[in-house]
Amino acid sequence: MSDWTKPLARAWKLLIVAPVVGALAAYGVSFLLTPVFTSRTSIMPPQQQQSAAASALASLGGLISLAGASASVHSPADQYASLIQSQTVEDRIIEKFKLQEIYEEKLRVDARSKLQKRTRVGVGKRDGLITVEVDDVDPTRAAAMANEYIVELRRLTSTLAISEAQQRRAFFENLLERTRGKLTAAQLALEKTGVSPGAARSEPKIAAETYVRLKAQVTASEVRLQTMRTGLADSAPEVRQQAAELAALRLQLAALERTQTSPSDQDYIGRFREFKYQEALFDLFARQYEAARVDESREGALIQVVDTAEAAEKRTWPRRSVLAAAGAVAALILVGVTVVALSWWRPRRSVFGS
Repeated sequence: MSDWTKPLARAWKLLIVAPVVGALAAYGVSFLLTPVFTSRTSIMPPQQQQSAAASALASLGGLISLAGASASVHSPADQYASLIQSQTVEDRIIEKFKLQEIYEEKLRVDARSKLQKRTRVGVGKRDGLITVEVDDVDPTRAAAMANEYIVELRRLTSTLAISEAQQRRAFFENLLERTRGKLTAAQLALEKTGVSPGAARSEPKIAAETYVRLKAQVTASEVRLQTMRTGLADSAPEVRQQAAELAALRLQLAALERTQTSPSDQDYIGRFREFKYQEALFDLFARQYEAARVDESREGALIQVVDTAEAAEKRTWPRRSVLAAAGAVAALILVGVTVVALSWWRPRRSVFGS
């Protein structure tokens, strides 16, 4: 038997009693600690779906790229999890539940730091569900805070264009507003010629509509060429082909404009053409805007709650059995080290004392 095991063998009774005392002491202390409760909620994030308006967007040519129709979120669940942990959502939680007072923090940044430590957001690798867990000394408040995260997420996403359909809706909404202003200005300019838009639709309708269609093709071709140049060099075959098509359309448009030789008719026809052109663009953008709205309402703005957070019936901390076991181990180690140290120190003390 080695030198350090002999004193341990002699103090075997103490080594048995100490862990029992340590476990009982730790178990008793656990009743003095403030219990913490955890509430959990899980949601299914919106899924990106195939847009029903993809075929309709073909009529816009290059505008499809600007509308963001090809853009998609690589991982929607991760994105929504990040939104849940955003500062905007956290600040709203702090304000609603008055966490600065509860956490006894004067600064919001300190209250936000404590909230982050007591909140866990995870994404399931297999099912893709987002879980939100909140710790609090009040089980009812913990459940309310977990559910409020989902409420604030819905509120935040309603103001952001996240999905493909939402991006297209925002894009066409902006175009629609700008075109509406131009259409109103064109209508007022046409009315100054003494002809109302209703009467003007009858006489030069065929010629004007031909001009409008050609000018709309030129506009779409210009946008398509501009979009290609953002990702391709000017020497690319696709860019060169598109530039040639645009040049041909411009020649046709110039030839059609030269057919107007009467100075008296030119002002009226020009204003009528501009009115018809803006009217055609407005109708086109309006159709695309409505299609994007339909896709948006169908694809997912719904954040579906799988499990609603409820007030926890059992505390999650402190775990009395774990604390008792830790107290027993700590007492055993402390007593063992003390016995060995005393057995080593006493002989040397007698030697030094002599």
